[in-house]
Amino acid sequence: METFHFRAMSTDILLAAQGNPSLIGEGFERAQQFIQASERRFTRFSEASELSELNRSAGRPFLASPDFFSVVSLAQRFFHQTRGLFDPSILPDLQRVGYDRSIDLLRQQGTVPMFEAMLASERQSFSEMELDEVRSMILLPLGMALDLGGIAKGWIAEQTGIILSNFSSACAVNAGGDMFLIGLPDGEEHWSVGLEDPLQPEKDLTTLKIYPGAIASSSVTKRTWKQGEIQRHHLIDPRTGEPAITEWLSITVIALHTYEAEVFAKALLIGGPKECEDIARTSGTQLSYLAVDHERKIWGTEKSLEYVYVH
Repeated sequence: METFHFRAMSTDILLAAQGNPSLIGEGFERAQQFIQASERRFTRFSEASELSELNRSAGRPFLASPDFFSVVSLAQRFFHQTRGLFDPSILPDLQRVGYDRSIDLLRQQGTVPMFEAMLASERQSFSEMELDEVRSMILLPLGMALDLGGIAKGWIAEQTGIILSNFSSACAVNAGGDMFLIGLPDGEEHWSVGLEDPLQPEKDLTTLKIYPGAIASSSVTKRTWKQGEIQRHHLIDPRTGEPAITEWLSITVIALHTYEAEVFAKALLIGGPKECEDIARTSGTQLSYLAVDHERKIWGTEKSLEYVYVH
């Protein structure tokens, strides 16, 4: 299995593929180019991105590219399927708590300043956004701004896997924990994927048996920073506008599509044990999940725990 590493979307990217080495080299190059081009389109940290153009257009119709419109349409669908726990319109809250630049820059700065207005302000519901599928037009309500970081990363990982599969017999894309797996390595019955310890990310709690498809994890311990004396993280609870207070430290979701796994990992982590099972059961999306609590204990349904590899 050949591998290729680089950094994009403020995270580490790992591409893996098996097959003809010369073809794989070209596949890696095409995959990297696609990820970099997609990052330029979906990032909120560049004024030139299509996302920034959309946010500046709030209050008037915006003509979107096909891929961009597709991701925004998925976001609207998952907003309803997660009962609003996945909500891209939390961008003003992310900025208010200090996540106003890439996580790499935040870590370099160390501590970000507190603002005078620290209370979350009321905002319009994401359900007020209008989509015109015929013309690929998006109408954001005046004052609304979106962050598509997570769902876009999942979508990009999956599309990258599809590109890479044209140059290999089996391949995997790992974009900061958002993974898409195609085929199986020679002689293997499954892919072996480490379940990261949220308290010690350099270590794994266990190994998971994953079949072709998608897996993604979300954690309240990974993308963190200090705002004044307050510890912050990137997982905003749309119900409060504040970083979520969770009973679990991380959730890993196994699904058919990486964007599904990414979205539900965040939504179920925010929802916690009280809402998690009900949302997973009624979402209409085929998925399994594993949660890690503050004592590093792994939780999941009987079916979910079957993914845990027993040595």
